[in-house]
Amino acid sequence: MIKVGIVGGTQRAAGELIRILLNHPDVEIVWVNSNTQGDTSITNVHRGLVGETDLQFSSDLNFDNVNMIFLCGPAGSSAAFMQTHGEALPQDMRIIDMAGDFTMADENHDFVYGLSELNRKYMVHDCFHVSNAGAFAVAIELALLPLAKNLLLNNDIYVTAIASPNAFNEAPVCCSGNACVKQPFRHNQTQEVVQTLKQLQLSFNKPIHFIPMQGSFERGLLAAVHVKCNVDIKVIRQLYDEYYDDHHFTFITDNEVQMQDVVNTNKCLLHLERIDDQLLITAAIDDVMKGAAGNAVHCMNLLFGLHERVGLLTKSSAL
Repeated sequence: MIKVGIVGGTQRAAGELIRILLNHPDVEIVWVNSNTQGDTSITNVHRGLVGETDLQFSSDLNFDNVNMIFLCGPAGSSAAFMQTHGEALPQDMRIIDMAGDFTMADENHDFVYGLSELNRKYMVHDCFHVSNAGAFAVAIELALLPLAKNLLLNNDIYVTAIASPNAFNEAPVCCSGNACVKQPFRHNQTQEVVQTLKQLQLSFNKPIHFIPMQGSFERGLLAAVHVKCNVDIKVIRQLYDEYYDDHHFTFITDNEVQMQDVVNTNKCLLHLERIDDQLLITAAIDDVMKGAAGNAVHCMNLLFGLHERVGLLTKSSAL
């Protein structure tokens, strides 16, 4: 049994994580830490869990009764946690950083980048620390990994993506019919994408022109990625089918991709289309699931040798 402790339990991603883990057959949530909520019920913050659990927040951090820790705080909190508590943790403690503090490879840490479609083999062999990939990065990387593997990323990459406020670590907006551009050309997850693509295509050195947008919907992320590519679309489709053939959450579809097809799931849907000399890849994920909590549980399953889909068989909101 995986005994889990959750740090930063008031965050929205933590609420989704708790919901998943409560229904995971191989997990027991031992404690959910919060320095602000005292010993109050977690349903005071995560109201969607009313009737699902009687767990209370705890201000204590007891590392002796858990073997898996999720760090769910805001940016910078995971690094601070490791600096404060790292030496006190058992050497075999599994840790998943959901703040994204350790996504960039560095000789000063041993966190593996948490994208199973790229690093699954590392997570299943003597790996203890994983840093969750960012939501925008997940969608863009999954759209491009097969091209990088086949050394086909030799031109500028253009990305326009829209996501819920969750992807920007902001509270969901109440009004509908609104959208705005956020951090154009300078979003920090672009660095993640470059690092990932270079892992498969060392020669990759082209700019990524990324325009992120924030929508007013509750959850979801849709990315339109296009790059100049003269390879026949049938060949491209075969490369994508081969790359994702043994992966359990990424699927190529002939249908137009819509966010509602993936909301509430850990899936990524990809649609490929050639328009003149441009290859357009549309990717859709749930930014709270595949872009955060669901991906973290997927990584946990790998760390403990479980089947990747355990605890993650959920249905989308699409009818």
